[in-house]
Amino acid sequence: MTLYQWFIFFLVIQLVHYICTWKLYQKAGRQSWEAAIPVYNAVILMKIINRPWWWTFLLFIPIVNLIMFPVIWVETLRSFGKHSSLDTLLAVITFGLYIGYVNYTQEVIHIKERSLHPKNPTADFVSSILFAIVVATTVHTYVMQPYTIPTSSLEKSLLIGDFLFVSKFHYGARTPTTAVALPMVHDSIPFIKTKSYFSWPQLPYFRFPGIQSVERNDIVVFNWPKDTVYKFFDRSGKRADKPLDKKSNYVKRCTAIAGDSLQIIKGDVFVNGKLLPLHDRQRLQFSYNVETDGSQFNEEYIFKELQITDGIYVNSQNSYTFSALTDENVNRLRNNPMVKSVTKNIDTIGNTKVFPHTKSWNADNFGPIYIPQAGKTVVLNKETLPFYKEIITDYEKNELQVNGDEIKINGKVVNSYTFQMDYYWMMGDNRHNSEDSRYWGYVPADHIVGKPVFIWMSLDQNEPWGKLFDKVRWERMFTTVGGSGKPVSYFIYFVIALVAWFGFDYFRKKRKKSAE
Repeated sequence: MTLYQWFIFFLVIQLVHYICTWKLYQKAGRQSWEAAIPVYNAVILMKIINRPWWWTFLLFIPIVNLIMFPVIWVETLRSFGKHSSLDTLLAVITFGLYIGYVNYTQEVIHIKERSLHPKNPTADFVSSILFAIVVATTVHTYVMQPYTIPTSSLEKSLLIGDFLFVSKFHYGARTPTTAVALPMVHDSIPFIKTKSYFSWPQLPYFRFPGIQSVERNDIVVFNWPKDTVYKFFDRSGKRADKPLDKKSNYVKRCTAIAGDSLQIIKGDVFVNGKLLPLHDRQRLQFSYNVETDGSQFNEEYIFKELQITDGIYVNSQNSYTFSALTDENVNRLRNNPMVKSVTKNIDTIGNTKVFPHTKSWNADNFGPIYIPQAGKTVVLNKETLPFYKEIITDYEKNELQVNGDEIKINGKVVNSYTFQMDYYWMMGDNRHNSEDSRYWGYVPADHIVGKPVFIWMSLDQNEPWGKLFDKVRWERMFTTVGGSGKPVSYFIYFVIALVAWFGFDYFRKKRKKSAE
């Protein structure tokens, strides 16, 4: 739905609200016209149902309002003495229209000082759960979202099994574009694995101001632009064109921002003609071929020595391939007396699987490529179109027609294009084991989700649950994702603070009980 369509829809809802409630406003001692003024009518309604005025804000928060509207319907009926189970059921299944029936047919009296405390344990439990969901959904959507690292593309910086908190406010929180969806789940419902949302209606895109911009070398969570998979983690081929905010969440490192020129030469990334410096905690990994003097590696020893968990492939008695080694790993191997040579695998063969799928580039030798910037104009022809086709059609929603050398956008013949959004280039640190921008291209600014800031838990996937103490990576718990130097765990400080709080709370309650 367009912004204009949403405006008309909003006015229709306001009209329905007025038609269904104006007499109830009068019976509550208000003027009937107060039911007709958008937003103001909600503030007055909160007074009528004896609820705080700030509940009005909750009615305009996408997803949260799906919970709040039924609550308001039921609270309105109860404020006029309609508190039976049947009244509650009718309010919900008629989407609040039952209030209109009461408005015109029932002689009800407004209960001004109505008790807000639930009358039975079940109602109290439901009320508490709804409140918890509203708070959690608001925090999840606009402040901080939990995230789990599923792949090794950022190995050494972020490990498989790391549980993160992703800040939504660093780059600016987005309001959901999917209006109807289950709260706090992504594209599919856990366990039953069915779609968790309705594709219609869609809200216009909006992002609140952030406290910083995406910078080079930032680790960023974003919606995968190319995601059309039917179920999360399902690559069976069944297609589902997903709304923006329901595309799968990816986490990579930003290697180039809007306006940059990027090139990869023998695995090294150059931005604007200069070698991209590494972040202080960043450790790049590449695959290597290792030749020995005929001796065989002791896998247990080599895993411990190199601090790796897998990725060794035996080619022959004296030849091995290591899929993800850092410079430190390589130096250790070269100092091993049984090792004759260690050679980085650098691809030199053209591969049309890499973006834009028309060049003889590959993952190690790529570009140069321009990263589009909002307001900038590029020449558009058959040579440049593959770079920007998806931007024009999928990301910036234009109609594109190509007939020979003629290019039409929205019915007009063009030879240039001006970008509406900024774009970013995202790559994994595990350069030979990362599905990233080299294969599917640019990440639009509206796909940015947030910035990982904190690791609150880390579980080693290679340790069984029976060895819980070994499975937990204690040194990674409560560590920051960004920052300089070796990560420091703040877990012990958290435990001390938690014990102190429980101790304080215990003695506070004990003193209060003694005073009574």
